[in-house]
Amino acid sequence: MTFSAPKEQTPPPPNNLPKVSRFITDHNESGEAIFSDALPTELPRTTIYNGASFGLGYATTKTPVSLNDGADMAAYTPLLPMHRTVSLDYGVVLEGEVDLVLDSGEVRRMRRGDLAVQRGTMHAWRNPSETEWCRMLYFLQECEPVRVGGGEGGGGGGRLLGEDYGDMDGHVTKSGN
Repeated sequence: MTFSAPKEQTPPPPNNLPKVSRFITDHNESGEAIFSDALPTELPRTTIYNGASFGLGYATTKTPVSLNDGADMAAYTPLLPMHRTVSLDYGVVLEGEVDLVLDSGEVRRMRRGDLAVQRGTMHAWRNPSETEWCRMLYFLQECEPVRVGGGEGGGGGGRLLGEDYGDMDGHVTKSGN
């Protein structure tokens, strides 16, 4: 099933959610803990094709993460349409409601406090309300590429599902998985 941007979209309502501030810690030359100013405190937002506002608080590109010389901060790129990451993702609804849409066409409505566990699947997020905003928090853990159609026991057959950023291709730095 293919998803595409709607032809006409009602503009989103005014955003009444408080702005997100992020505070990133680091070390000074003496080894003391300090707050980093390498990235802005106010989380940058990107408006995607459907008028939704999206902000990526932080992301890394390696496991284990290198915190030396700001390597992790240099790898961060602010980016949600239909997409797949090669990761195990935990998404928690903090405010409002959101629909988790899968490429099979299945949809689940999530409400405040609900948790989605994304296991390398092709998905999108859709706010079902025309008057209320939604806020979510995500934690992603890199995983091995997902293999489908290979039978039981991981025998090596089947097809590997890699990263797929759909409409975001060219705007998102791929991890190489």
